[in-house]
Amino acid sequence: MKTLAVILREPHRLDLDRVELLGLSENDVIVDVLWSGISSGTERLLWSGRMPPFPGLGYPLVPGYETVGEIVDAGANARHRIGERVFVPGSRGFKSVRGLFGGAAQRLIVAADRATPVDVAMGDQAILLALAATACHAIRVGGLPELIVGHGVLGRLIARVTMAEGAPAPTVWETRASRRSGATGYPVIDPAEDATADRGIIMDASGDAGLLDTLIARLRRGGAVVLAGFYEQPLAFTFPPAFMREAMIRIAAEFRPEDVDRALTLVRSGRLSLDGLVTHRFPPPAAAEAYRTAFEDPDCVKALITWRASA
Repeated sequence: MKTLAVILREPHRLDLDRVELLGLSENDVIVDVLWSGISSGTERLLWSGRMPPFPGLGYPLVPGYETVGEIVDAGANARHRIGERVFVPGSRGFKSVRGLFGGAAQRLIVAADRATPVDVAMGDQAILLALAATACHAIRVGGLPELIVGHGVLGRLIARVTMAEGAPAPTVWETRASRRSGATGYPVIDPAEDATADRGIIMDASGDAGLLDTLIARLRRGGAVVLAGFYEQPLAFTFPPAFMREAMIRIAAEFRPEDVDRALTLVRSGRLSLDGLVTHRFPPPAAAEAYRTAFEDPDCVKALITWRASA
């Protein structure tokens, strides 16, 4: 069985080609993909060749961990799942290419327990479950932030989840003026305009490895900086200011199934909105343009590929 997939051959070289899928096991499902999102964080590092060494990383690879589709077939133990609309956080089901992420393809074979049912009414917003779950995970690990750094799609979702969990609206720092719009009930400001220096939890969604000293200086005693981004450069900080504050530094890793469940619960309850975050949509033949737009256009909050013309 073959499928059309986005293939990152090497840094700065991305195209669309057919690849062979691995065989279907009794616990797998076949998903015909409707939409796959493009990560402007980790996938940008893969595209640029700046991704730090990571188990399973290599080229060529199929990117993508934000995929939504429909189960069209299944192994013997999962046939009851046929017909479901599902969110899939990537796939490893390819021959000859790596599938460390593996969600940007027209058809996927995945383990049934990695396909999470979603409501059809969510439409293409369901691809945002990966980042909504990342936001939920960061808050579960680090607590509810008072300050968020970065107003990209992850920073926006952390702010929205924070308020959906009943906490006061956090402040968001954003250095680019063009990125300060689109807030929903919370302030987005230039860091230079903020003099507050007694915050308990600061959550970084920028991926900027050089910010630790700046953020530690804004903590109260016993406060924490939560690293929710992915960092290509080594992280370092000056010890005395951190010592005086007894500062904590926490790292939020990838989301877990329980985080996806929490994000879905918040969406279904109406407490978390995913509106206004998908800004660019592309057909598969425009995949190269889609990825360049996601990585280089400052007006692009979230880009996706629409794999089915009728989707």
